[in-house]
Amino acid sequence: MFIDGVRGEMTIPVRAATPDQLSGDLGTVLIATKSQHAVEALEQIIPLLTAESCVVSFQNGFNEPDMIAALDRAGLPGQRIVMGSIPNYGGALVDPGYVEFVHEGPIQLGELDGTTSPRLSELAGALEALTQVQLSDKIWGQIWAKEVYASQVVFSALADAPIKETLGVERYARLAGAVVKEALEIADASGIEVQAFDFFDPANYRVKTAEDTRKLLANIEHAIWLLKKDQENKPSHSFKKKGSGIWWDIVYRKRPSETRSSSGKLLAYGEAVGADTRLNARLFEMIYEIEDGRRPLGFANFDELEAYAASIGKTLP
Repeated sequence: MFIDGVRGEMTIPVRAATPDQLSGDLGTVLIATKSQHAVEALEQIIPLLTAESCVVSFQNGFNEPDMIAALDRAGLPGQRIVMGSIPNYGGALVDPGYVEFVHEGPIQLGELDGTTSPRLSELAGALEALTQVQLSDKIWGQIWAKEVYASQVVFSALADAPIKETLGVERYARLAGAVVKEALEIADASGIEVQAFDFFDPANYRVKTAEDTRKLLANIEHAIWLLKKDQENKPSHSFKKKGSGIWWDIVYRKRPSETRSSSGKLLAYGEAVGADTRLNARLFEMIYEIEDGRRPLGFANFDELEAYAASIGKTLP
């Protein structure tokens, strides 16, 4: 595996095997596919798992409930086996066997029941070789936080442009803030205690006044700086991934993004509790239209969503 980016160039030997080439108990498994493939990947290795196995959803998305259900269907104790995580470092699969390390960040890791188990401590120790690991007793609230925040990330992919030209523009940042504010309200209505992580604090998005909006815009600007500072400290490398993972899938990989299986699931949660999901629903629909070739990428998409937000009274003060 060849890796370049923020830590320079390196080649790491990797032992690779397909599921049919494996045998025995796999023990601890990190499911590190795109979130839309998480359950499919898990189902391929279920014959190699036992009641004592540990499976970690090592990606974005509300994957844990579906993974638990898949294990339960196979007669295994899904709730016990599955562990939650949020990797907050960034990378991109440029080509098979070639990964670009885009920005540094910690990993949040936790048992779904909030306990601190021996296997949690052991896995955290192993992952420390990669980056800082933060143990969490509220990992489900942190997973929700990542997906609430991800609505802003999806928003930035409406145009083929670097993040500084989307979220880095005050007008667009205000609209992104409105999108996340609604997503946070979906979480609140669902009874979820959304946790702060890394560069995201939900309190910043509970906007009520113009002063709150100014603070939020400053927070978004700081978050962009945090995401880009590692790249700016590596001027010798020309980064291929210049936008979000959603942008990367649409523009570079030419494939559907993980929106449907990550932040897109906010809509079902919202509908279940009667929350207002209109702004996020329109955003996600626009992304799906882009993926299906029915809508071009472009800044006109921001204009359209801005007008819609105004029409339903969702603009920030």
